[in-house]
Amino acid sequence: MLKRKSGDRSGWKRILKRKYAQTHLDSAEFSGYITLLQTVKVTVPLTVPYGNDTLCIVDDGYMWLQQFPKDKHHVVTTVFDAQGQVVQWYIDITLRSGVESGIPWMDDLFLDLVLLPSGELIVLDENELEEALLEGTIAQSHYDLAWDEAERIKELISRGSFDLIKLSRDHKELLKGILE
Repeated sequence: MLKRKSGDRSGWKRILKRKYAQTHLDSAEFSGYITLLQTVKVTVPLTVPYGNDTLCIVDDGYMWLQQFPKDKHHVVTTVFDAQGQVVQWYIDITLRSGVESGIPWMDDLFLDLVLLPSGELIVLDENELEEALLEGTIAQSHYDLAWDEAERIKELISRGSFDLIKLSRDHKELLKGILE
């Protein structure tokens, strides 16, 4: 069974106080849903290790912008710190995404990419994708889709053509006006 993640992260117990906004966009640059979660107050910060570094990805005042492009096999989460600086772009490779009860969701295909502001690109959870295939959680076609999509996005990033990264600050500002 694939893990379904919702744009509002409503079940996240780490967040004590939150603000949330979302909208649907349909323009030449982007078609789909965008969501913005501001973690006003959290129980404890969340850090993740990447190589020799550890990044804080959730703390008081952080914002998570999620871009759910229509008919694509990825969702991008841009993490902004309390000062509004990008901490990371986290790219979930997805089987599909949609909307239920007005909230966007994605079916996660395990494989993820992380792009750091330094330009470093990290591939995550290859082992989870392998296990899902071996255990029969996903079909070979889903496994191939995940790797094809990851390679396509890596190529776009290397050429500076992955537009969701370029749009992340504008999308955050658009939704930030709705939060306040």
